[in-house]
Amino acid sequence: MSGNATIIARNLRKRFTDAEKLLWRYLRAKQLEGFKFRRQQPIGNYIVDFVCFEKGVVVEVDGGQHAVEREKDKERDKWLKEQDLKVLRFWNNEVLTNIEGVLEVIREHCLSHPPLTPPIKGRGKERGSLQGG
Repeated sequence: MSGNATIIARNLRKRFTDAEKLLWRYLRAKQLEGFKFRRQQPIGNYIVDFVCFEKGVVVEVDGGQHAVEREKDKERDKWLKEQDLKVLRFWNNEVLTNIEGVLEVIREHCLSHPPLTPPIKGRGKERGSLQGG
C-alpha cells in the first residue's frame, strides 16, 4: 500500500460526513456484537469507509456523487469481492433516518459470514494480508 493512500485515509478520517459520523458512533469500540471495525481504511488501491477484517465485511456510506459514479463503484466492488470481501452499500439518508435498520443489516452479514481465515498465532483474529499497518 502506498504512503499516499495512508495520507488520504488519514485526511478522510478528519472530514467524515454526518452519516459516517453517526454510523461510526455505533461501530466503533466493538459495540456491534464485539466486531472490530476500522474506518477510512486503505485496501489495495481503494479506501473503504468501514471494514471488519475478521468477517470480511466492507460498509460504504454513499452520498449523491455515487449516483453518477456507478461504474467506478462496480469496478471497486468487483475488486473487493475478489479479495473475499462483502460490500454493503447504504445511502446517507438511509443511515440518517434508519440507523437501526442499517445496523441490523450489518449485524446479520457479520453474524452469517464465517471468518475468512483461521487466526494466525499471535495476531488475533484480524486478516494479516489486508491489514493497513
